[in-house]
Amino acid sequence: MPRLNPASQQAIQRLRAYKPPPTNYDGVPLSRRAAVLVLLYADPKGDLKVVLTIRAKTLSSYAGQAALPGGRADTLQETPFETARREAREEIGLADLNDQLPRPFAVEHLCELPANLARTELVVRPCVALLHSYDEGTGENADPEVSLIPKLDAREVAAVFTAPFHNFLRMRDEVEVEEGNGDGEEWYQGAWTEWHHSNWRMHQFFVPINNNVVKPRHDHEQELEEQEHAIKVTRYRVFGMTARMLVDVARVAYAEEPEFEHNSHFGDEAMIANLRSMGRLSATRTASDELTRETMQKAAKLS
Repeated sequence: MPRLNPASQQAIQRLRAYKPPPTNYDGVPLSRRAAVLVLLYADPKGDLKVVLTIRAKTLSSYAGQAALPGGRADTLQETPFETARREAREEIGLADLNDQLPRPFAVEHLCELPANLARTELVVRPCVALLHSYDEGTGENADPEVSLIPKLDAREVAAVFTAPFHNFLRMRDEVEVEEGNGDGEEWYQGAWTEWHHSNWRMHQFFVPINNNVVKPRHDHEQELEEQEHAIKVTRYRVFGMTARMLVDVARVAYAEEPEFEHNSHFGDEAMIANLRSMGRLSATRTASDELTRETMQKAAKLS
């Protein structure tokens, strides 16, 4: 049964010890607050994996894209971690209270990373957690990939899948890929682009489907299978803000820099502060809210 191997134990200890700098999250209106859950667990070898989703095509934003479980805050009193846990319950059926999880599973809040800025003007706080599957007191042990993850109810997403966490620091697959299921295909692609009126590294990771526990949403299972068959999908693409968050969390966890080029800073706290000083990120949201090049140029000049 899975327990953390030494490298994973050290990674979790680093995450527990990580102290983020002051955040703008608590200073923005409720309508601008969001959080995501970076949920880690041990696979049968003791290596860490992370839980991801494919957003349903019916959603108004980022439909059909890979994402971490999460969403907008409900109240000003709700902490980012509470938001992330609640959204994970609503999206994938992961209970937001440990006493509601099947034994011996429990979720431990490890840390939070600096907030990221979504193009829709949401301030997104990554909340990192560990899914424990071993009870030291009772000796009870379980395999998340057998006893929990396949039983999640993908309520608001098209699918739930997992990815090898350390691989988000690598250029190539670390896990052997089965023949005909994405072998020979690239794990990573990256390019520099201009966003926030500065150079920003766009990461794309291609996660082999056969190396993951995939749980389609019940009423979209046939639709998802038809889509994958039609375009012969063997890998899920993880990119954008989700990819950047995973790289940043992995950098903290393993105390390693990626093999590929990347931005050195974590999150977008400085840009968020500049936008707030300009009067952006107000309480009133509109359907057309999206950061323009002109707005980002003005904010960048305040740095």
